[in-house]
Amino acid sequence: MIKIENLKLNNADKDILDEYQMYLISVKFMNEETSVNSYIEDLYIYLQYMEKKGLKSYEYIKYEDILDYLKYLDDNKYEDASVSRKIVSIKLFHKYVTDKYNIPNVSTKISSPKFYRKLPNILTIEEVDNLLDISLQTPFDYRNKAMLELMYSSGLRVSELVSLNLSDIDLENSYVRCFGKGKKERIVPIGEVALDYLKKYLNEYRDSLLKGYYTENVFLNNHGQKMTRQGFFLIIKKIAEEKKIDKNITPHMLRHSFATHLLNNGADLRTIQEMLGHSNISTTQIYTNVTTDILKENYDLYKRRD
Repeated sequence: MIKIENLKLNNADKDILDEYQMYLISVKFMNEETSVNSYIEDLYIYLQYMEKKGLKSYEYIKYEDILDYLKYLDDNKYEDASVSRKIVSIKLFHKYVTDKYNIPNVSTKISSPKFYRKLPNILTIEEVDNLLDISLQTPFDYRNKAMLELMYSSGLRVSELVSLNLSDIDLENSYVRCFGKGKKERIVPIGEVALDYLKKYLNEYRDSLLKGYYTENVFLNNHGQKMTRQGFFLIIKKIAEEKKIDKNITPHMLRHSFATHLLNNGADLRTIQEMLGHSNISTTQIYTNVTTDILKENYDLYKRRD
């Protein structure tokens, strides 16, 4: 049995952990050397994290703090099986203190382990602003600006973005038609900022990228041909490096950021599911578990983009 008094925790957390350990042994009849030790070790790391975060004791933990902890585990490359076990430990612990002391159970909205997925990495609002703040001097700059704005505005997959044809974009009604997995068609609105730059690119700069032949592709590379996924990846990586964004940025991060920012600004899950083209809403639900310190800042996505 773990000696709670030797753990580096404050007295309040030591007391509740000692009490909980005895409960697991005497009431739940768990094996001391296996199950109980595993639960206590998980909770020790969990409570240590919360104390370092500035929380006085377990009583001050909130739902957002648990999500921060899950993000911490994800960032530190914990295996899925390990994270799932820790989620079980956390949920059982909070249920115990709720039942015993009538403290609100802040873990009820945490997904069950069998639904746990690796949390997607996202960009903050400031990082998105920085990434999209491109110096516009050449036709390629306007192309890049239009691509990034459209991808963030509409949550497109990179394959959908580079496959767009002129006939897929309705500038007058502000929507784009794309074909996702399984050739499934969906209509997605275009934000006001993205629409402005898309119009400017199409009306003023796209023709200068053509190399003597006609193509329906919206976004062209420097050979006048369809932009490739690999080409777009190199573009976004280069821009991120120039902007000194210290993340391993990928095109899909814009899609993740789009969904997370919408959800945290009040959009309903079903609408986001339709915009992303997810066939199952459980795929979209992963975004309900995404939160970091950056999502606690005050921002208004709709005022800025829509």
